Amino acid sequence: MRNVAIVGIGHTGFGNLSSMDLVDVLGFASCSALEDAGILDKRHELVEQVFVANMGAGRVNSASAIASALISRIGLEPAMAETVENGPASGASAVKLGMMAIKSGMVDCVLVTGGELMRAVSGWEGTDFVATMLHTEAEYAYGLTLPSFAAMFTRLYMQRYGLTERELAMVAVKDHENGAKNPYAHVKVPCTLEAIHDSENANVVNNVVADPLRLYGMCPVSDGAASLLLCATDSPKMKYFKKQPIRISGIGSATDTHCVHMRKDPLVLDAVRLAAERAYAMAGLGPRDISFAELHDAFVILELAISEEVGFFERGKSREAVVRGDTRIDGKLPINTSGGLKAKGHPLGATGVSQIFELVKQLRGEAEEGRRVANPRHGMAVNFGGFGNNVVATICSKE
Repeated sequence: MRNVAIVGIGHTGFGNLSSMDLVDVLGFASCSALEDAGILDKRHELVEQVFVANMGAGRVNSASAIASALISRIGLEPAMAETVENGPASGASAVKLGMMAIKSGMVDCVLVTGGELMRAVSGWEGTDFVATMLHTEAEYAYGLTLPSFAAMFTRLYMQRYGLTERELAMVAVKDHENGAKNPYAHVKVPCTLEAIHDSENANVVNNVVADPLRLYGMCPVSDGAASLLLCATDSPKMKYFKKQPIRISGIGSATDTHCVHMRKDPLVLDAVRLAAERAYAMAGLGPRDISFAELHDAFVILELAISEEVGFFERGKSREAVVRGDTRIDGKLPINTSGGLKAKGHPLGATGVSQIFELVKQLRGEAEEGRRVANPRHGMAVNFGGFGNNVVATICSKE
C-alpha cells in the first residue's frame, strides 16, 4: 500500500480573528502550506483534492459549503472539495480522509485545511454551540456542557488516583511555558505555580470555572486555521516539493458511547486507547518509540488521562511524571510542545491539523529555540472529539 508524506505545512496565528472572513483565514493557512512546499505557482497542476475541517461555520458564521468557497478563494478549480465535520476531531478526521484518498490510488496530492472562527459569538454562545455535540435529550437538554463533563471527570480522577489541584496547575505552567515560545499560540504569556496556585491571591487569578477546574485548567476560545499538503511518496509529483517529507506512519480512530453515563467506567476512555492501538499497529511502533506527543488538552486533565490511555504511563501515574518533569521539553517524553490546546488555543476544526503541523515542525527540526525536542524520530497526536466518543490518533515519522 502507498506511503503518504506531509510535504507542506501552514498555520495562522490562533487568537481573536473575528474581524476577518472565515474563508480568508482558511485561505491564508492553505497558501502558507503550498508556499512551504514550494508549489504555490504550480498548485493547479499538483493539488487534486481539498478537505476542509470545520464544525461551526453554519451556526457561528452563517457560512456553509466552505470547501467549495476555499477552492475559489485560492484559485484551485477544478480540484475536488469536501467539508469534514467530526466535532473537535474534525481536523484529524480530514487528515485521515486525505490519507485514505491517496492510499486508494484515487489521487496523489491532497490539501487538508482546518479552521474555525469561534469568537464571532459571545463566550456563552460559544459554550452552547460546542455543547450541541452532546446527546440532545439525555445531556444537552439538562444544561450539560463540555466544561461540566471535564469537571466531573477531574473530580472522579482525583478521588481515585489522588491527583491534586497543584499537580493540575503544574501541567498548565508547563504548557504556558511552551506556548510563550510558539509564535502561533493564542496565549503567549507564561505563568508560574505561585501565581495560579501557591500564593494567597491565586484564587483571584485562577478562579473556579467548573469545580474543581479553574481558569488555567482549560483552553481559551480561539479562532484560526492550519493546513497540510499530503502526497504519495511514489508519485512523480514528489520532485516538486522543497521541504523534507514527513511520513504519516500510522493513523487510527475509534468511537465510544455517545452518552458518557452509558460507559462501564467513566474514567476509561476506550476510544482513545483503541485509536492509539490502531495507529501503533499501522506504524509498526509502540508507546516507547514515541519521541514526543501533542495530546488534546482542552482541559488539562485530558493531557494526563490521554497519556495513560495511549500507553505512555500506567493509570494514575501520569501526575508523577509531571512532578518529575518528564513531560517538559527537556524531559523523557515531551508533551504538548506547542503549548497544547491549553495555551496554543483550540479553534475546533483547526486543532487536529494544527497538532500534526507541530509534529512536522518538530520532526523537521524547525521548532523555535527553547521548545525544540532533541532528535525526535516519531511524534504522536491525539485529537479528541465529544467527550471521548470519537477520537483520532496519528503518528508521524522521519523518512
